[in-house]
Amino acid sequence: MRETNLQVSELGHRGDGVARTDKGPVYVPGALPGETVTANVIDGRAKNPSFKTLSPDRITPVCRHYETCGGCALQHLAQAPYLVWKRELVAKALKDRGIVAEVSDTISATAGGRRRAVLTATRAGRHTLLGYHEKASHRLVDVTECPVLDPAIVNALPGLKSLAGDVLPRKGELRLTVLNTTAGLDVAIDKADKGYDRKIPSLSQKTVELDLARLSVNGEVLLEIRPPRLDMNGVGLTVAPGGFTQATQAGEEALSLLVCEGVGKAKTVADLFSGVGTFAFRLARQANVHAVEGDVGAMAAFDKALRNARGLKKVTFERRDLFRRPLVQEELEPFDAVVFDPPRAGAQAQAEQLARSKVKTVLAVSCNPATFARDVRLLLDGGYTLQSVTPVDQFHYSPHIEVVALLTRE
Repeated sequence: MRETNLQVSELGHRGDGVARTDKGPVYVPGALPGETVTANVIDGRAKNPSFKTLSPDRITPVCRHYETCGGCALQHLAQAPYLVWKRELVAKALKDRGIVAEVSDTISATAGGRRRAVLTATRAGRHTLLGYHEKASHRLVDVTECPVLDPAIVNALPGLKSLAGDVLPRKGELRLTVLNTTAGLDVAIDKADKGYDRKIPSLSQKTVELDLARLSVNGEVLLEIRPPRLDMNGVGLTVAPGGFTQATQAGEEALSLLVCEGVGKAKTVADLFSGVGTFAFRLARQANVHAVEGDVGAMAAFDKALRNARGLKKVTFERRDLFRRPLVQEELEPFDAVVFDPPRAGAQAQAEQLARSKVKTVLAVSCNPATFARDVRLLLDGGYTLQSVTPVDQFHYSPHIEVVALLTRE
């Protein structure tokens, strides 16, 4: 097959280089803008590219697993252009919806590493592999280091692998979610072998030896040595096993600051898709808050933490599936401001109701620029004005980006 010369002009939304050709875009893995490569092109992708010219923005990756591991996409790009690329991901998503807006510089919120990791384990003969899948593959990379994780999690990898090995199913994989809390590591294993109860003595001993705060298997708490708490601005909260939290402490604080500043002097705030109360507990220092969430575990953790919280204004909450039953126009009337932070699918139904409401201030928070732009478009069409858009990067070296937008209505 004849090789093609390719001039890379930009980065795609997944971190691949993009070369524009007469036959359409060609995606070049590992390439950066300004680089020249030769490669065989199959179905719009460059295979085994040979680099002829390198970008001055290219740097040496910091992890030995980078060439194979699918967890990171851009360890070879310098920090400044990397943060510009993240901002452009948000700007492009907005532009695709016909929204021309000034997007602020990306806030880097990766300090300390990710406190929450979701790892996969499987068998390889008599050995256990624990890590992440290879790029575009079902094969697993056995991770021995990971520069994006909290060092406490990295140091525990050998022990976590041993735990996983005790309960691996005969076929397939299991998932291990680990969260670094103020009390130590909270480990939740899912898809473990159904006969794991035979291993409970061994698992309990290893939990003590690893000094874990808590170990859960298939949703059952096997041993809790200390309640695995998170500090939500002075409120102690214990999440459900494997429950969702913001990936980094720095990211949580950056997003919360933007939300609290955006709400301003509002006296009543609705926090929709509130999760465990990341924003609600902070907002309640300055306003009355009504939190709405559909996940049972998150609501239970929120309720328990609220019972012991001090110094907050009035806080109420309800469990509700906002995808099926969004707060409608009449229910939104009591609120001066609304915050919504949905999963990656976005909040289309809720945004449609907000667009019909008289709520003066809306804070849209998202981990998906595409659905974020769709929801913002609905709000703009409903009469809101976009005041600011701020990207927050807490997923270092990856294509993922958080974003916070402030919208107001006259």
